Amino acid sequence: MATHGPSYGLSADIAKKQAAKYDHDLERQVRLWIGEILGEPFPDAGFQEAMKDGTLLCNLINKLEPGSVKKIKTSKVPFMQMENISQFLQAAERYGLKRTDLFQTVDLYEGKGMNAVLDCLIALASQAKTKGVVTQSNPGVKVAAKNERNFSEEVLNQSKMEISLQYGSNKGATQSGMTAPGTYRHL
Repeated sequence: MATHGPSYGLSADIAKKQAAKYDHDLERQVRLWIGEILGEPFPDAGFQEAMKDGTLLCNLINKLEPGSVKKIKTSKVPFMQMENISQFLQAAERYGLKRTDLFQTVDLYEGKGMNAVLDCLIALASQAKTKGVVTQSNPGVKVAAKNERNFSEEVLNQSKMEISLQYGSNKGATQSGMTAPGTYRHL
């Protein structure tokens, strides 16, 4: 079973469980999508290793929303690389991702939560699709747009006349047969 980076501080059981949940097919789709957006193939390095310094992610968000990350740091110093990841996350939130869709910097940098990284990139692909970015590879889904409806007073008044199932009618349904076979009915 392949692992995705070092498991600093994680027990072997937790690391195994995370590796078992990891979706390699989804990773392949995300790799293709990122390569398509950037206009160059995704690096051959491991998924975590290719994105660990944050430059790939910063370039990705800058392609989707030009100027999102003003200065991408190219230093090999860990603090600077984690700053790139942090800048990507801030830009992704401004792009429209919910805070719950984002991962923590250490999830990527230390390889602790690659599932969260993958989920974030899927959410980013979905948001890009919603904003009209068209690609051949489609790892995300288009986010639904607001569908507001305006009803006339006549239609609203007609709805007040109808008794809905929420008001106690069960249309003849009973609990007959709800006891499991072989059990006693307690009275």
